[in-house]
Amino acid sequence: MSHRTPTDILVLHAVRILGYAETARIAARFALPAGLAAEHLLDTEARGGVTHTDFAGDSGWSLTETGKVHGERLLAAELDRCGTRAVVVQVHRDFLPHNVAVADACTAWQLAEMGVGEATVTIDATITRLATAAHALGELEARLVAGMDRFAGYHQRFAGAVERAGTDPGWITANDRDSCHRVWFEFHEDLVASLGLAR
Repeated sequence: MSHRTPTDILVLHAVRILGYAETARIAARFALPAGLAAEHLLDTEARGGVTHTDFAGDSGWSLTETGKVHGERLLAAELDRCGTRAVVVQVHRDFLPHNVAVADACTAWQLAEMGVGEATVTIDATITRLATAAHALGELEARLVAGMDRFAGYHQRFAGAVERAGTDPGWITANDRDSCHRVWFEFHEDLVASLGLAR
């Protein structure tokens, strides 16, 4: 049976992988009640793990260095307790070549949109490259979810973004939605945080 990560760890981890987000988005990341997520955020803020900022109508939570270190310790202990460290290490290794491919595809598309770089880069070619990555992500996620359920959902979100990109190219790299780039970045951050690595 796949391990269920405790709620307090999920909330802290959501702040890590999202980078900066309001309470509702943090709660939604792991399908938690907003009120429960808010309680954990306030508790973590009191311990110096997260900080809340509010500027010009925009507000959100971000991780402090203390919170980052504490979160990595919690995740490391969880991997060892569940016996899933070796799987996560191998998935990270298998992920890296696909990460290069996705980064290249997204960068090439952004340059093409700006009229810079290769004129041969097309939306169809970009989607094909990203669809290949989506297939790989599905396999990587399945291996992770067999041991820990908090890794679930990346493939569905990424594949959905690839599909939507066919009619709206914004789904490739936009920051205002679950674009291919954003979902892929979160998955990478999830692996890095879990293993206590630097990007």
